[in-house]
Amino acid sequence: MKPALQAKLGTALALTPQLRQAIRLLQLSQVELEAELQAAVEANPLLERVEPGGEEDGAEPADGEGADERGPEAADTAFEGEADAAAEGDGEPDPLEVLDENWSLGSEDLGPRMPEEEDGREPAGSEPGLRAHLLWQLRMALHSPRDLAIGEAIIDALDEDGYLREPLEALAAATGLSPPPDAGELRAVLHHVQQLDPPGCGARDLGECLRLQLALLDPATPGLALARRLAEDHLEALARLPPERLAERLGEPVEAVASASALLRRLDPRPGARHAGVMPEYVQPDAMVLRQHGVWRVRMLHGPGLRIARHYERLIGRCRQEDDAWLRGQLQEARWLIRALENRSDTLRRVAEAIVRAQSGFLDHGPEAMRPLTLRDIAEELGLHESTISRATTRKYLRTPRGTFEFKHFFGAGLATEHGGAASALAVQALIRRLIAAEPPGKPLSDQALAEQLRAQGIQVARRTVAKYREALGIPPSSERGGREGRPAEI
Repeated sequence: MKPALQAKLGTALALTPQLRQAIRLLQLSQVELEAELQAAVEANPLLERVEPGGEEDGAEPADGEGADERGPEAADTAFEGEADAAAEGDGEPDPLEVLDENWSLGSEDLGPRMPEEEDGREPAGSEPGLRAHLLWQLRMALHSPRDLAIGEAIIDALDEDGYLREPLEALAAATGLSPPPDAGELRAVLHHVQQLDPPGCGARDLGECLRLQLALLDPATPGLALARRLAEDHLEALARLPPERLAERLGEPVEAVASASALLRRLDPRPGARHAGVMPEYVQPDAMVLRQHGVWRVRMLHGPGLRIARHYERLIGRCRQEDDAWLRGQLQEARWLIRALENRSDTLRRVAEAIVRAQSGFLDHGPEAMRPLTLRDIAEELGLHESTISRATTRKYLRTPRGTFEFKHFFGAGLATEHGGAASALAVQALIRRLIAAEPPGKPLSDQALAEQLRAQGIQVARRTVAKYREALGIPPSSERGGREGRPAEI
């Protein structure tokens, strides 16, 4: 074999810098986009922010001389050729034993919520991370360098919830001490760590975490002794059995079991989470939907937000050659960015309008009127590629009279109906929730009974599908529901 040269003719997509920039901007959330625009303004003197209220003197829009005459359709066509779909997939929740799944009872969440007041956001770093918080306390409590080294190794091994998942003996080498600490030393320092704030940190399982918190309560607290017994040996039974059956197993009155259970549920099963050091991602809706003259209309909440700084643009041609070339390059980059922002806003608007047209029943009547909808449906309607729709619906939010939702909330597969149509999986989940909420006192509906009631309404669904949807809603099976004045126990 010898090396040789060959000429080959073919076609391939060339991702120009402008197209790469447009694709990247489309997949950013509104919060990330704001940070991107601020960085661009700081780096490019030809850019300045557009404040709400219109144009000011001394600046002009970007579509002046030299601007590309192509409209938003040009970018949409370019998007169509780019075929890799945006990565989807929500990580599975980290189950902190079976009890944690229904730890706190609350009202039904209608979707991501906006902060009450944007000006009231806490600044980054306003609360120390868990490690720093514990180390500060440990250094105040212990003075022996050897004990401090052991304590630091234990704290370093805690996960973000404050649990020690590694075997205690395995941390001996991590201390770097010579000779390594024995089991007695490790247990003694772990005991010190478990006395730090927040209570429950350093526990090796949920039961120990709860017992550490119970140990701090007043001995006269009602239900304390039984709560300790439940935390010690009966957590799984507490999560799976109704109060009557659990009381029968323990040989205790139902009222006593209910009091102890309520005490346990007031504790924190993830004590380290409040100091995890991860800043929340605030939701800023990209669009809102309003009813005007009986028709749902979409209004974008954020425009391009940038313009060309006319003062610096006028310097082009009046300064030294090298400065002039640099300013021209900055001007071209500024125009590319502004055009990409306009295309992004136009694409989001078109996608939002298509979603609203498809899901007007949800806006009128609620989740039970949700229609089946896929990315392909919107892509075909708008003449765009599915990957573009995926990017335009990920971490983009729509404010509606029924709450603020991610665009992806409105997509879902369908189930066949006896009339030959299809019902959205989200609508079926809403029906299941309604049926369970209305089930007779003391007679919870089984998954098979729920499937039969749905079939009576024309929705063909199997029992296992009902079970899957019920679990997705966080509702326990019929054997664990009931016993609360006819209301399901964990809805």
